[in-house]
Amino acid sequence: MSIAIDTNILVRLLVRDDETQFAAARRVVEGAAQAEEPVLIMLCALLETEWVLRSRYKLDKASISGAFAQLLESGDVEFEHEPTVEEALRLWSQQSRADFADCLLNARAVHLGRSRFVTFDIGASKLPRAELLA
Repeated sequence: MSIAIDTNILVRLLVRDDETQFAAARRVVEGAAQAEEPVLIMLCALLETEWVLRSRYKLDKASISGAFAQLLESGDVEFEHEPTVEEALRLWSQQSRADFADCLLNARAVHLGRSRFVTFDIGASKLPRAELLA
């Protein structure tokens, strides 16, 4: 039984603000791990999770990136495309003007074989292989 989790499940696991929901989410993750089929975190869910943690829970960049790094190290979950997530976190840690969404989009574009990432966003244009469209 392979499982993909929604943003709200991932948020419950990370912030533990509702013990009942946290326990239910944890059971799903642990059950999948016992079956040796880690739950899947899709890139869209990760992107949405960053937004929720930043906007709703007011977590800072270091806290969010630390939580995501811990997920990368966990054997209980896997990502839709782990190299993209790793690259996005690396970019995000190095670029103060780009937000996580820009870093994730840039990293994914590279992994999909694109040599250029074109944007109107000044912060995103500072990323590698990115260019500001004027």
